[in-house]
Amino acid sequence: MSAFEKGVEALLPRLRRFAHGLAANRADADDLTQITIERALRARLQWQEGTRLDAWLYRIMRNCWIDTVRARGRASRVMAPEEAGEHVGHDPTAPMDAKIDLERLMQAMEKLPPEQREVIALVLIEGFGYRETAELLDLPIGTISSRLVRGRTALLALVKEG
Repeated sequence: MSAFEKGVEALLPRLRRFAHGLAANRADADDLTQITIERALRARLQWQEGTRLDAWLYRIMRNCWIDTVRARGRASRVMAPEEAGEHVGHDPTAPMDAKIDLERLMQAMEKLPPEQREVIALVLIEGFGYRETAELLDLPIGTISSRLVRGRTALLALVKEG
């Protein structure tokens, strides 16, 4: 097994977590992970040794997800529920950190808009910094920050109602 293949294999758990952050359900997340690995293996010569393999794979996964969403013909985006606006300006960190059941949290994540799930998955779950996330998604840092705040707020509201 090559060093590239070993690196991809070591990143599989993280890729699956990111896929669950992007996709609205487990089956889509598993399919997305498989598609990403297939594309990465076919494009292995495009990866430049010395660069971050995880960032390269995350970008492939994100592009695969965008392709999947477009192929399904989703025209409209899901917005956070109106009740989520009641919590704007409140710090959701303390209540969120207090013994949230993982399954409830994953169900709530599935209800978030894709752009919020994506940023939450990268920053809060995978531990990427704002700058790294902005570079990975090719977005301004302000957009990352805004999506993260809205996503956290919506996530907290969804967990409270569930």
